[in-house]
Amino acid sequence: MTFQELNIAEPILRALAEKSYQTPTPIQEKAIPVALRGRDLLGTAQTGTGKTAAFAIPIIQQLAAEAPVARRRPIRALVLTPTRELATQIADSFRDYARHTPLRHTVIFGGVKQKPQTDALAAGVDILVATPGRLNDLMNQGFIRLDHVRHFVLDEADRMLDMGFIADIKRLLPRLPAKKQTLFFSATMPPPIATLARTILRDPVKVEVTPVASVVDTIEQHLYLVEKEQKKELLISLLREQREKSVLVFSRTKHGADRIARVLTKAGIGSEAIHGDKSQGARERALANFKSGKTRVMIATDIAARGIDIIDLPMVINYDLPDVAETYVHRIGRTGRAGNAGTALTFCSREEEVIVRDIQKLTGKKLRPVTPRH
Repeated sequence: MTFQELNIAEPILRALAEKSYQTPTPIQEKAIPVALRGRDLLGTAQTGTGKTAAFAIPIIQQLAAEAPVARRRPIRALVLTPTRELATQIADSFRDYARHTPLRHTVIFGGVKQKPQTDALAAGVDILVATPGRLNDLMNQGFIRLDHVRHFVLDEADRMLDMGFIADIKRLLPRLPAKKQTLFFSATMPPPIATLARTILRDPVKVEVTPVASVVDTIEQHLYLVEKEQKKELLISLLREQREKSVLVFSRTKHGADRIARVLTKAGIGSEAIHGDKSQGARERALANFKSGKTRVMIATDIAARGIDIIDLPMVINYDLPDVAETYVHRIGRTGRAGNAGTALTFCSREEEVIVRDIQKLTGKKLRPVTPRH
């Protein structure tokens, strides 16, 4: 199937062609026709499956076909996402796909001065991409009204739950018009998210791609049984073996990410850490360096890594195992995208073995150690 066969409008097709996007991903193929019909949608899809285009393209097409409500361009589409990095990434996608339309968008998130954001809002935007905290702040200050919202996207709903944003979302919902299209996306459906979906969706069409466990099927996985104090030496050794590859290393904590970066730098391996204590500018620079290949090794916490979207990332290393098995699937799903080969290496100390058992139960795959414990 091609994008033309999905009945996408010519200005958007031109923008897709300029980005060399020729063939829709499974989530795009399933979700775009549903969204273009104006139906509510419940999408189960991992990060990296192309779901941003699955909601951005139909929203752009429907808004571009309508006359603006007023000269001041009230917000007609709202996309809510959990992190600054994801918000920026989604806003970049709207910019790319809407470049040949008259639509305007902006992005708002916390951790930076609000004046540039409120200035952009005052100038009028059709599409707003936001994180929950900053959105509620600016609404309470009177900078944002949502009376004209026709399309509402709740992205990465399970991460919203993990990060404690569900209360913010529930405060927001009564301020949205009753009549609107809602597109709801989540990689997993824990009970609180399933309940939230039932609350806000009207007769939704369910679209599911890449169930949680199947993400791991295309990724080569290796388990290293190693004591905590030996992890640094093992990491340095493995990275020296993989000299040409970009590698994303996961740390459980911010301090741990900084510590790993210092160890690698001392060993002569170029690396940067990215986490919530870094300034927005520092995080964006680090991401740009990693995406361009200037920095070969990125050390990230789980929340910071949500904004890292690189199609051809050959390797992920779990320096620390996550607290929850599903997070392991999210992590290793950063590699092996779009048909590319991917490898995930996992370091496991004695106290982390229980998490490995949970991962094996979730994925249905045995993680066999590649080296004996010394």
